[in-house]
Amino acid sequence: MPNDDVRQLKPYTATLTGNFGSISFRALTDEAPCTTNSFQHLAVQRYFDGTQCHRLTTRGIYVLQCGDPSGTGSGGPGYRYPDENLADPSLKAGIYPAGTVAMANAGSNTNGSQFFLVYKDSPLPARYTPFGRISVGMDALTEIALAGTQSFGTDGRPRQEVLLRTVRIAR
Repeated sequence: MPNDDVRQLKPYTATLTGNFGSISFRALTDEAPCTTNSFQHLAVQRYFDGTQCHRLTTRGIYVLQCGDPSGTGSGGPGYRYPDENLADPSLKAGIYPAGTVAMANAGSNTNGSQFFLVYKDSPLPARYTPFGRISVGMDALTEIALAGTQSFGTDGRPRQEVLLRTVRIAR
C-alpha cells in the first residue's frame, strides 16, 4: 500500500523504458500527492514492468494509455483514491496540453493504476488528475502515435506494440 503520509513525498522523476526508448516525466508531488504517491509505490513494486500500453487515440483526443497489467483497459491495483489537481492552471479552456501525464478513470474518484500520456493538445473535461509533465521522450511518444492503431481506426490498441520494460523513480 502507498505511504499513508503523503506529506513525506519528495519530488521525483519517473522514467518509462521500453521497446520505444525512454519517456521521463516530472511528478507533480505537491499538486497531486495521493496520485504521485500511488504511482511511485506501484513503480517501486515493479507493478508496471513488462506491461503493454493498451490504448491509443488519434482523433479528438491524443493520448497513449498504459498502466493496466491485464492489457485490457479494465485492470488495476485493487484500490482507488480521490481525484486531485483538477483545477491545474495548465488545463486552460478544457485542454490537456501535450506532455501532460494524467490518470485514466471510470468516473469520479476511481483512480487506480491506469494513466495516459498526452502527445498533442487534447480537449478533455477536467476529470482526469494531471500528475506529471513529460520532460524527455515526446519524440518517442509522437512516433508511437504516428504508427496508428492496429485496427486502423482512431481508438484502439497501438499498431506498434508498446511494452513498458521498466518504470523507475529517481530523485
